[in-house]
Amino acid sequence: MPPKPSQAATSTPSGVRVRIRARRLALYTVLVSVTGLFLGPFGWLVLSGLKTQGELAASPVHWLPDAFQWHNFADAFDQIDFLGYARNSLVIALIYATLVTLSSAWVGFGFARLDAPGKKVLFGVLLGSMMLPQMVTLLPTYLIFAKLGMVNTYWPWVLWGLSAAPYLVFLFRQFFAGMPRELEEAAIVDGCGYTSIFWRIFLPQSWPVLSASFIIAFTWTWGDYIAPQLLLSTDRTTLAVAVMTAYVNEGGTPVPELQAAASVMYVVPILLIFLVAQRGFVAGMSTSGLK
Repeated sequence: MPPKPSQAATSTPSGVRVRIRARRLALYTVLVSVTGLFLGPFGWLVLSGLKTQGELAASPVHWLPDAFQWHNFADAFDQIDFLGYARNSLVIALIYATLVTLSSAWVGFGFARLDAPGKKVLFGVLLGSMMLPQMVTLLPTYLIFAKLGMVNTYWPWVLWGLSAAPYLVFLFRQFFAGMPRELEEAAIVDGCGYTSIFWRIFLPQSWPVLSASFIIAFTWTWGDYIAPQLLLSTDRTTLAVAVMTAYVNEGGTPVPELQAAASVMYVVPILLIFLVAQRGFVAGMSTSGLK
């Protein structure tokens, strides 16, 4: 016997709600699993910083410490000039991130809004340079800086910042290419040149890509180990190098629990920067691919 109209009307929404809840549950399960997959290494790093050296070397794996060794963080902070190395990292990262963001925006504006013979070929060569690994260019770069007397100074990061970065140029080029042509034409009618158009119109409207570019460049430099190790002396090196090389005992053997604790303190500033600026970062990464 077919259900009455009133029964059919009430049963259908209930079934739809069940399916929606099941889909949401499945989606949340996947999201929680992926989040745990990404947070797992950081959680293990935090636990490693709270263990003793014997617990870290135990076999089979000692998952949780018998007693949390909170003093590892204080010891890691006091054993080296932690704030001094962090200051060096901050100065270098700010110099490079600021300069490379502005230079990449300028180059991306040129590729997006100016016409010139061979522009597409040059843009293809620029993108192709991203395929070159850092180790290929590091030795010639070091020899050049050594000849110029720039080793153990911050000038290499200034020059790297002024030379723009191919990936960031691509982000800015994609963003600027999607802006209306009428803005540019109206500015030209009012007597603005392309330099004024860039600084007064295009750059102020590109804050999502600016924030994304700055965060990417900052994390690149903050996490770089090879270039500071090669170009800077021990007292001027960065926190990344100090965390990997400075925590040793009298016999020159690394102290893993202090390295783990220092690594946690080393990672936290980057996490805080991303949490504060994540809205602009996500907006920049999403809008830079749209026309």
